Amino acid sequence: MQKIAVIGSGYVGLVTAACLSELGNKVICVDNDLNKIKSLNKGIIPIYEPGLEEMISKNKKSGRIIFSPSIKQAVEKSQVIFICVGTPSHTDGSADLSAVEKVASEIAKAMKEYKVIVEKSTVPAETGGKIRRTIEMSARHKVSFDVVSNPEFLREGQGLSDAMRPDRIVIGVESKVAEEIMRRLYKPLKAPIIVCNIETAEIIKHASNSFLATKISFINAISHICEKVGADVEKVAEAMGLDKRIGKAFLNAGAGYGGSCFPKDVEAFIHLAHHKGYDFELLKTVRKINEDQKKILFKKIEEALWIIKGKTVGVLGLSFKPDTDDIRASVGIAIVRMLQQAGAIVKAYDPKAMPKAKIELKGIKFCRTAYEVAKDSNCLLIMTEWEEFRSLDLNKIKKVLSQPIVIDGRNIFDPQRMKKLGFLYKCIGRGV
Repeated sequence: MQKIAVIGSGYVGLVTAACLSELGNKVICVDNDLNKIKSLNKGIIPIYEPGLEEMISKNKKSGRIIFSPSIKQAVEKSQVIFICVGTPSHTDGSADLSAVEKVASEIAKAMKEYKVIVEKSTVPAETGGKIRRTIEMSARHKVSFDVVSNPEFLREGQGLSDAMRPDRIVIGVESKVAEEIMRRLYKPLKAPIIVCNIETAEIIKHASNSFLATKISFINAISHICEKVGADVEKVAEAMGLDKRIGKAFLNAGAGYGGSCFPKDVEAFIHLAHHKGYDFELLKTVRKINEDQKKILFKKIEEALWIIKGKTVGVLGLSFKPDTDDIRASVGIAIVRMLQQAGAIVKAYDPKAMPKAKIELKGIKFCRTAYEVAKDSNCLLIMTEWEEFRSLDLNKIKKVLSQPIVIDGRNIFDPQRMKKLGFLYKCIGRGV
C-alpha cells in the first residue's frame, strides 16, 4: 500500500484516484472547487463514466479514498503526488500549463520530505523540466524530490477498464528510486512497463493520440472517394482492419473526432513541432480533414432539406462519443450551432450529456426521448453512436417524422435496410 495524492478531480483525476484506491492504496483526491468536493463527499460524481460511481463508493466506505480541497494536507500525507489538472489550448494551439505551474508551486511549498511528483496531465515535451524548476524555486524546505511523467491512455466511456487493464504503462523517470516506486505502484496490474526519460514519455502521449487522430482522418478521407466511386467505406475499413499491421480500431468513418484529447493534442503537437523548427504538415492535414467533416455533413443536410431555414431538425447525440457526458469539442454541438446559424429549429436528445449541453446551447428544445426528437421533425440527424440509437424502432421513427429523412453522421444503420423502409438516408462513405 502506498499513500497517494491526486490533484484534480476531472475525468483523468477521478478515474486515476478511483483505480489507485481499488488497488489497495490510500488516496487523497484534491480539487480547488469546494462545491465539487462537497458533492464528492456526499457520493455525487460530477461526470458520467460507467462503473466509476460504484468504484468510488466502495473505496470511500473502506477509507481508501477521501476528497479534500487542501493540497497542503494531501502533500503532507502522501509520498506520490499525481498532477491531473486541465491543460486546455491557447488560441495558437499551445497548451495552457498555468494550472500545472500553480499546482507544482503549491506542492513545493508544502513539501517537507522526499516526494515523487507525477505529471499525469497531457503536457508537451519539456514540461517535466519546467515542473522541476518551479518546485526548486518555490520550495520552502530543502528536500529531495523526483519528477515523473506517467501519461494516461484512458478512453472516456472505458476509463476504468483502460486503467485496470492497460495495454502498457509508460514511466518517464530521472532516478532509480522514482522508477522503483512507480514499478511497485503498478505491479498489481501486470502490464508491460516502458521506462524512459521524461521527454520521451511526454512525446509518447502526443504521438499516440496524434496517430489515432490520423487513422480517423485517413478513413474519413477514404470515405469521400468511396462515395464518388460507389464503394462502401465500412467494408474497406473491415478489410483494412484485418491486416495485423493496421488493426481495426479507429477506422470508423463519420462526422469527425472531438473530445478533450484528440483536437487539443494534435494542436499542441503541431505547435511544439513548429516551436522546435519542424513543420508538421501531416498533422495539419489531419486537422483540416477533421474540420472539413463538419462541412461535408452539413452539406448532406442541405442536400436533403434544400432549404434549412425554418425547418425542424432533430439531433440525436450531443456527447462527443457514447458512454460519456463529455461535450468538449463535440461535433454534435458544433453541428447544432451551424443549424441554428442557418435558421433551423433544433430539437435534441442525449442519454447522458443534456445537463452539460443545456449550459452550452440556447434556443433549442431538449427532449426526453429519441422519438420525441423525431416527432414532426423534417430530418433526423445521428451525431453520437449510442447503443440506444442503434436499437431504435425505425418504423416508429418513420411514422413520427414529418419527412422520412435520416442523416447518419456515425454510420450506425444499414443503407439497404433504410432504403427498403422508405427513408431518404444519407451517411458517410457508403456509396452503395
